[in-house]
Amino acid sequence: MRLSIILIVYNMRRAAPRSVQALCADYQRDIAAGDYEIIVVENGSTEPLDERDVTGLGDNIHYHYLPDAPSSPAHAINYGASLARGAVIAIMVDGAHILTPGVLSFGLKSFLSMANPVVVTLPFFLGPGPQMETVPQGYDEEAEDALLDSIDWPKDGYRLFEIGVPYRIEPKGLRPKLLWMVRQFESNCLFMRRSAFHAAGGCDERFDIPGGGMLMPDLYRQLARLEDTELLQLIGEASFHQVHGGTSTNVSRADQKQQWQTYLRQYEAIRGEPFEVSKKPLRFFGHIPHP
Repeated sequence: MRLSIILIVYNMRRAAPRSVQALCADYQRDIAAGDYEIIVVENGSTEPLDERDVTGLGDNIHYHYLPDAPSSPAHAINYGASLARGAVIAIMVDGAHILTPGVLSFGLKSFLSMANPVVVTLPFFLGPGPQMETVPQGYDEEAEDALLDSIDWPKDGYRLFEIGVPYRIEPKGLRPKLLWMVRQFESNCLFMRRSAFHAAGGCDERFDIPGGGMLMPDLYRQLARLEDTELLQLIGEASFHQVHGGTSTNVSRADQKQQWQTYLRQYEAIRGEPFEVSKKPLRFFGHIPHP
């Protein structure tokens, strides 16, 4: 078992099955189902998935429901990690993300050329713009379903780039190809050695804000602080966020800014220092998958 993927789900009956489908070996390229496992952790959903809707997609998929779970996904991630058998784990804290078809193979290849990498997959929104702007303008699940139908998903997963935009808007004048070089501070599909996850202390369950707040930026920063880790960002691969009423992605810009200040205050209270993006040297790995 080379890889364990931990996918956290909360009230995502529409979105999560697509996310799981995008993790399966008949969609992901250059990887066999026997190389990895998918651990779906339902974090106390009031409307949980039908287990068969996800486990029926592959023999390497395992589903776990946590009743009365905390509102933060920290405990659910630690629980998933306790079950993981892979030498490498990939954490997907938001189960509404659809991956492009080379994320798993390129993520794993990173561990063949580097001793202890921490690998970031860039996040995108599905739709014509950032969802905190498009949702108030009428972008919804029906519109998103139509977009996915328009590219005949999942036939060619790289066509997701035709119907999505990056989370972080390009600075004025930045050439599109340089988008991949913008330093990230978190990721919804973050790869690390299982040993590195535990060396960093796992997910700190003191980050108890619904959705996690600074949970994943904190984990990434703690991993970066390990002496032997190297930071790497994938080029040409991404995770695409489906609209689902998320705690931070499907709110207005004003609400998002207010949330961010709350997150930063909790981070400083827990860590005793302001949050900063890691300045550790950054490497890039990937390809140009589509014209």
